[in-house]
Amino acid sequence: MRSRFTTAFMLLVPAAAGAQAVLPAKHAARPTTSAITAADLMTRLYLYADDSMAGREAGTAGNVKATDYIAAEARRMGLQPAGDSGSYFQTIPLKARSLDTTSSFTVAGAPLAPFDDYLPLTRQPVANASVEAVFGGMLGDTLHQLTEAQATGKLVVLKTGGFTSLRAMRRAPTIPGAWGLALVGLDSLPPPFLAAMRRPQSFMDDNQANPAAQPPIFLISSAAAAKLFPTPLDSLSLGAAGAGAAIDVKWQVTPAQFPSRNVVAIVPGSDPKLKNQYVAIGAHNDHIGVQRVFDHDSLRIWNHVVRPEGADDFGKQATPAQQAAVDSLLATWRAAHPGSLRPDSISNGADDDGSGTVTVLEIAERIASLPHKPKRSVLFVWHTGEEKGLLGSRYFADHATVPRDSIVAQLNIDMVGRGEAADEVGRTKDGSAIHGSPTYLQLVGSRRLSTELGDIIEQVNTQGHHSLTLDYAIDADGHPSNIYCRSDHYSYARYGIPIVFFTTGLHSDYHQVTDEPQYIDYEHMTRVASLVEDIAVHVADMDHRPVVDKPKPDPTAPCRQ
Repeated sequence: MRSRFTTAFMLLVPAAAGAQAVLPAKHAARPTTSAITAADLMTRLYLYADDSMAGREAGTAGNVKATDYIAAEARRMGLQPAGDSGSYFQTIPLKARSLDTTSSFTVAGAPLAPFDDYLPLTRQPVANASVEAVFGGMLGDTLHQLTEAQATGKLVVLKTGGFTSLRAMRRAPTIPGAWGLALVGLDSLPPPFLAAMRRPQSFMDDNQANPAAQPPIFLISSAAAAKLFPTPLDSLSLGAAGAGAAIDVKWQVTPAQFPSRNVVAIVPGSDPKLKNQYVAIGAHNDHIGVQRVFDHDSLRIWNHVVRPEGADDFGKQATPAQQAAVDSLLATWRAAHPGSLRPDSISNGADDDGSGTVTVLEIAERIASLPHKPKRSVLFVWHTGEEKGLLGSRYFADHATVPRDSIVAQLNIDMVGRGEAADEVGRTKDGSAIHGSPTYLQLVGSRRLSTELGDIIEQVNTQGHHSLTLDYAIDADGHPSNIYCRSDHYSYARYGIPIVFFTTGLHSDYHQVTDEPQYIDYEHMTRVASLVEDIAVHVADMDHRPVVDKPKPDPTAPCRQ
């Protein structure tokens, strides 16, 4: 098999055999048609992932502009508004938490500095005037653990090997009896990650019942650990007692500056009895906004070589061989493109999830134009706040603008614009790299609630001559990437609504400023859009709703793939 260095070279030098030519940075908009076409998708995505949208972060002016565009398109197509008060919008109660400057964490009377010495991972107020630290060993060591008696009422301090993602940090073990956990690893956070953690953290204040209280989790520095234990951690025995701490963490809460909105619209069904049931099609309308400034081209080369899955490879550093390859590729690029330095700070989110957003628009225009509408209604929801924790889809599922039980299936489209052979689209459960192809498509969750719905997809793909290569590897139970829990379909699945998640997978531009419309494969995207439209119409015309033959989850329980 070819090395990643060869793959990166092909992406960066369009003349190389088999490379997809990079499209222009700008594209002139053209009127769209009722057919699903690559030209339509290109027109839409260049508009939607333009710098003027400023990365579409929920609660910002850029996201308002993006959702205004979606609603205007829905109105132009003649879709029925299904948001609040007869509008196309459902506004979610988005707020932000920031650490109160009066918060304190002291050890034996000596104060620790927030973000330098400690970082609360729990976003609730925490207060304990006197809690004793105890050494709990190594995070993830299941053979050497504290007893409940040793941990009860204590701040359990755990060594770590560093962290590559927020998910990994919050995947700390439950230690029976522990008052809280302190994970030694703050020093390992790269500066951009720490800068992101300093930013106010968004949440949804919708007066829903709060989940059961969990022990607070802190990330602490090695210097803070040295204050808790005078002996180096590597020399401590399990259960060693540490110093006492006084902790008082408080948060300031402010509403989002701009409204964060789901866009909701319907193509009414044609059957008098079935039109009050819905096939839902969704994507998320937000992305991650504006980041610190990078040189676009050098970052793209570096990620292709070192971090082939973008943000999911966040903690990876270059080996000497990889760094040499990056230097060589960048020199070649600079020689071929003199004066091309391009500072970039906007995360345009062309694939994530501009591709899904405009695909849903394209499907909506197609279904709205059909001379004979499907029997069931088709419900289109462009969710906000997915990047902040599936907030918009959770709010819609909890406060649906149609009866929730009338939704017979939900088809979620998130990142469907890539999946080339040169993209590392994910890894198998055992860690082997997966690469795409011109017909590649990942399916997640298609049989987790309804075997019939999964079978329908296979049938429509074959009988409709879509000929996409369906890959279920990322849907394996216990897969460490946990993709089933990471996009909007799960907000519906937790209520027992059959779902399918369609994606062409990850790539090196994932959650990077380099995720731009000139790197999208529009023909591939068109194939996916046509398949999803065909599936939606097929399900909408069935004489029964897809049979749920698997156990329904507890909608309040944490998601586990």
